[in-house]
Amino acid sequence: MRDPRLPAPRPDELQGHVVAVTGAGEGIGRAVALAAAAHGAQVILVGRTVKKLQAVHQEIQTAHGEVATIAPLDLEKALASDYDALASAILERYGRLDGLVHCAGLLGTLTPIEQYDVPTWCKVLHVNLTAAFVLTQVLLPVLRHSTAASVVFTSSGVGRRGRAYWGAYAVSKFGIEGLCQVLAEELQGSAPVRVNVLNPGATRTRMRRQAYPSENLDLLALPESIAPDYVALLGSAGAPFSGESYDCQ
Repeated sequence: MRDPRLPAPRPDELQGHVVAVTGAGEGIGRAVALAAAAHGAQVILVGRTVKKLQAVHQEIQTAHGEVATIAPLDLEKALASDYDALASAILERYGRLDGLVHCAGLLGTLTPIEQYDVPTWCKVLHVNLTAAFVLTQVLLPVLRHSTAASVVFTSSGVGRRGRAYWGAYAVSKFGIEGLCQVLAEELQGSAPVRVNVLNPGATRTRMRRQAYPSENLDLLALPESIAPDYVALLGSAGAPFSGESYDCQ
């Protein structure tokens, strides 16, 4: 069931907001970027594959005009200078950042811990957890320029209760849950930035297909159906909440 604490966003929930979305080229990230634009936001599309980002940019431009920016960033390979350049570009163009949504992620392999490939483990932990921490840290000064900023992380059911064979992915999501709680408490009362985490649940994405190749796709929620929950936490509808974990379905 959808978390009853999550409010429904208004049509103009993000009017005038500047929102960056990682993993914006496909899946949940794409759906969140499109929903944010539909609710009035200027959207910064962050992702690894420029061609996919360009396609999303075109969708937004066709529907809403020039309200999106492409920001290529490979979270697996990005250097400190790449993160700094993104922060500087956002500050120069927009003067602030009102929302940051973390949707990028890697599944890795479904393997027993005893047999888990160490390089794969390191890559998954880096992309899913360390890169999310670094990007948030680098963008915090830009978020502080907003009067009411929001950071939304993406978790998973296996990041709240460990499950056999989910290895690095599950551990990375446990880390995301902890990062959200620690950061929210640190920022409470000292910055106009709230921090929350969403568990999308079973959603029709490429990653879900990798994990469950024989699953009936018709039984899964479309990314578009859960995107409003991200919008709610980004906007004033989610203003009372920080340091919380929610379920989209």
